[in-house]
Parts: sequence; C-alpha cells; structure tokens
Amino acid sequence: MGPAFAAAPGPRIAVLTRPAGRNETLADRLRVAGWQASILPALEIHPLSIASEDLPRPADYDLVVFVSGNAARQYLDQIALADGAVAWPANVAAATVGPASALALRQTGHFGANTTLLHPDESAPSHDSEALWRVLQAQPSLPARVLLVRGTQGRDWLGDTLQAHGVSVTRHAAYQRRPAAWTPAQLDALRHWADAGVAATWLVTSGEGADAIRGQLDSAGLADWWGRCRFVLTHPSLARRVPQAGDGAGGPAMVKICLPNDESIFQAFVAA
Repeated sequence: MGPAFAAAPGPRIAVLTRPAGRNETLADRLRVAGWQASILPALEIHPLSIASEDLPRPADYDLVVFVSGNAARQYLDQIALADGAVAWPANVAAATVGPASALALRQTGHFGANTTLLHPDESAPSHDSEALWRVLQAQPSLPARVLLVRGTQGRDWLGDTLQAHGVSVTRHAAYQRRPAAWTPAQLDALRHWADAGVAATWLVTSGEGADAIRGQLDSAGLADWWGRCRFVLTHPSLARRVPQAGDGAGGPAMVKICLPNDESIFQAFVAA
C-alpha cells in the first residue's frame, strides 16, 4: 500500500474514471462518506465486429481467459451474434483475474453451474495476471490450448508466460478502448478545483486510462494541477503512469494502491 494521504483543506474530491456504468455504486458510497464524487470515464469501450468464420469458439480450447468483465461481455456478445443462444461447452474452463470479474462472468447467464471458473480468491494479495498464473500453476496440469480474450491493447505477460511453459495461446481482441471526450462543462469543473487549490483524488485502473487522462489535462492546461493531485491505483505498475514525487509544482503526488474491487477502492479513499 502507498503512504497515507495527508489531510487536505477544502472539499474532498473523488474523480472516478472507470468506463461508463462502472462507477455509480462507488460514487454513491463516497458521497455518503462526505466526498464529492465526479464520474469522469477516461476510456470508452467500443465493440469490434468480426466475421463469423474468424471468431474463435470456446469449444476449440481447454481454457478461455477473460482479462476483464468487459472482455467477457464483448466476447459473449460476439458469440451470440454469430451463433445465437448457444450453451458454453461443459468441458471448457473459464478464468478471470479476480473475483469481481468472475462475478460479472457468472451474471451473464452463459455459464452452467458445473462450468469450471478459475480465479484468484478474495484473500489473494493481488487480482491480476500474476495472481491468476499462480492459480493455474496450482492445477494438476496446465491447459494445452488457451484462448486469451482481451482488448486491442493490454499486458501480454500472462500469454507470454503460458507460451513459455508450452501452452498454445490464441489472443483475441473483442473490443477497443479509446480516450473519452470530456465536455467543456466537465473540464470547467476541473479548472474550478484547480483554481481553488483543491487537490482531487483520482481513481486510475489502467495504463491506457492514465495516459488518456494525462492527455486531456495537458490539452486543457491542467498538467501542473494533475501533478498536485492524489491517486488511488488498482495495480502497482500504474504508479509510473501518474505524476511521481516532485513532478507537480505543489509538491509530491500521493498514491494508494488497492485491489480492483469497490470495497477495496472505497477503503483506499476513506482511509486518508
């Protein structure tokens, strides 16, 4: 975990940047806890169309790994569009990087009660590719054929690691993430906080998201303020994508690192 945040004067501002539809419950909890929560998605999720003959089917693999809930939803939509309402093959396991994405997978309704769903549990020290790799290593044997469902960009660590251990890996991009276009009103709200000397606390959950935020703030003339803000990050690797100590004109950035679920994120915000 990162250092505890120093108490900040003025209102407590939480800027929640996960894709649309992922922030509302957390925003409500933070508001009850006395925060002013702003929902400002950094990225937009765009489905990718694919010809039916080019779409990899789960039945051709021993394990299908979904890097996120978005990956699962977009891929299952592609399957439904190509093949209609088909059952998930009973002999094909699925895997996700954490319990939150596993729950999202179960809630799609595509998986029977007997489908094997592998994921790091709540007690795991992290919910990421490394944690899922430890789960896979603990199985009696590694799967021979793996379909890795992801966006057009992302970490290749898990696929590379599986291949290094003799697994045949197919990577399938089910969606594309693009920087969201913030409205003039949204940027004006950020300028208001910057002019008032209020250091907002930003939730950052991906490297692409961090880069998109930085790009918009640079264009809006808010780069110095970004360097004075605080950050809640859902993976240690994201620390290099936000301002480092001494980057901002007003002193070092403060960072807290937590698991990528609402409860852990909420606690990271309120434990200042």
